[in-house]
Amino acid sequence: MLDTLAALPFWQAFLALFASAMVRSNGTYWVGRGAVAGWQRYRGRHGELTARAEALLRRLGPFAVTLSYLTVGIQTAVHLTAGVVRMPLRWYVPAAVAGSALWAVLYATVGLAVVQAWLAAEAGAWWGVAVVALALVAVAVAGIVARRRRDRSPVPQATAS
Repeated sequence: MLDTLAALPFWQAFLALFASAMVRSNGTYWVGRGAVAGWQRYRGRHGELTARAEALLRRLGPFAVTLSYLTVGIQTAVHLTAGVVRMPLRWYVPAAVAGSALWAVLYATVGLAVVQAWLAAEAGAWWGVAVVALALVAVAVAGIVARRRRDRSPVPQATAS
């Protein structure tokens, strides 16, 4: 499937990816709107993830929806939470369109290039192996940096009375 997508011209790949992102995110949003009763059970099992999604939505509003397309792991929780808290469609839809377009551009360029490199690596091309190795190193470094920043949270200082 991905090799077929990678063979398409950019604009066709972009449209296919954009449509899939819009269907997925809006479907998740509407599941959230319709499944408020089940939310408590889901939240009980995924408390930390849903708490992060709720905090992100409270802090950033519709920008959280757009930015969620750049994340892995919290994206679905943000869209589901947006539905559960009944974010108005006049805010959600433009944010979802912008995020879907951003995701489609990134995936149609860099993402498909990595897939093509992976396929070339499987076929034995040395440059494919190099590109895949560089991509994996970049992901690992980004993960380490993100974890260190998160762990460096400010420590509250005791005040003398």
